[in-house]
Amino acid sequence: MHEIKCPKCGEVFQVDETGYAQLLTQVRDEAFEEELHKRAKELEAKNKSDIQLAKMEQEKSFSEAISDMDKKIADRDLEIQKLKNQIAMNDSEKKLAVNEAVSDKDKEIAEREARIIELKGQLKNQENESALKEKSLEESYKTQLKLKDDQIEQYKNFKASQSTKMVGESLEQHCQNQFNSIRMTAFPNAYFEKDNKVSESGSKGDFIFRDFDDGQEFISIMFEMKNEMETTATKHKNEDFFKELDKDRQEKGCEYAVLVSLLESDNDYYNNGIVDVSYKYPKMYVIRPQFFIPMITLLRNAALNSLQYQKELAIVRNQQLDLVNFESNMQDFKDAFGKNYRLASEKFQTAIEEIDKTIEHLEKVKKNLLSSENNLRLANNKAEDLSIKKLTKNAPSVKQMFDDLNKGEPLDSGFDSGEE
Repeated sequence: MHEIKCPKCGEVFQVDETGYAQLLTQVRDEAFEEELHKRAKELEAKNKSDIQLAKMEQEKSFSEAISDMDKKIADRDLEIQKLKNQIAMNDSEKKLAVNEAVSDKDKEIAEREARIIELKGQLKNQENESALKEKSLEESYKTQLKLKDDQIEQYKNFKASQSTKMVGESLEQHCQNQFNSIRMTAFPNAYFEKDNKVSESGSKGDFIFRDFDDGQEFISIMFEMKNEMETTATKHKNEDFFKELDKDRQEKGCEYAVLVSLLESDNDYYNNGIVDVSYKYPKMYVIRPQFFIPMITLLRNAALNSLQYQKELAIVRNQQLDLVNFESNMQDFKDAFGKNYRLASEKFQTAIEEIDKTIEHLEKVKKNLLSSENNLRLANNKAEDLSIKKLTKNAPSVKQMFDDLNKGEPLDSGFDSGEE
């Protein structure tokens, strides 16, 4: 029961729990409604104030936007007027530029015409100079031709005065002199000497050329020089010396064989340049004396390039060998690692099997222990359920003895923990 005092009359009266709860609910609802009504009025007033403020800000924004737009329009009108003035000025400048361009073009045309006249004069002078040079060259050629004819006549007389052996020696001397004249500049590391060592077969070549790079021989050429008198009764051919030259090349360990020949002087096949006869004998060439130095240079440069390729190939081979060794080492590591992993895996598997066996054994032990625990629990239950009354159920004399010992107290007092 609750006591409630009237705030007006001061009378105190009592109400039960239900009435008291209803009064509290009524008071709370009236207070809530009053507070809700008050909050609604405050929110309504605030909304009106916010709306009024938003309208004022929007009107201000619109006013500023209109003012800004008016300013932009005024600026654009001013810019348009400036552009109109600039266009008018550009038209005037264009007209002036066109007039200047026309004037410059006329001036340029006049200068070109003057240049053409000047060039025509120079061309006339050059034609006159060319005519004079042509006449001078013609006279020079005639003089040189006469000198050549005189040299040829002297050479014929020289050959007529020499024996066949002397002609051959002269060709050898000519080639040797040509080589020695450029030896130190073109072939500073080269060997070029007479072949004075007779082979086992009793033959030898005329000259042997060898060149070296860092002490390593990279080119070797066996040279044979052949010439004969024009008055010789039996004329030889170049082919007559190919077999012997190839044998000398092989016996002296040379890579190339070159026949420097004046034989068959009217044969165009040998007169057109360097002749490759490797279709008959490997790496053999026939040349005229004027191709002696170019032939050495050609074969030497080709061999030098080949030597560079061989060096690069050796580097690549060494790199490949390093790669092979690396792969071999990697494979050895993989094999050893695989072997160790296999052995470890086998031992690990054996250990797992042993653990499984141990777990299985422990599971059996656990099962037996649980079974023993259950039996012990049953035994304990049976022990707890045991009482003197049950023990003496079919033994009245024993029961009487306990009754006498307890002096009339109940038989199972303080002992019976179960029911019969």
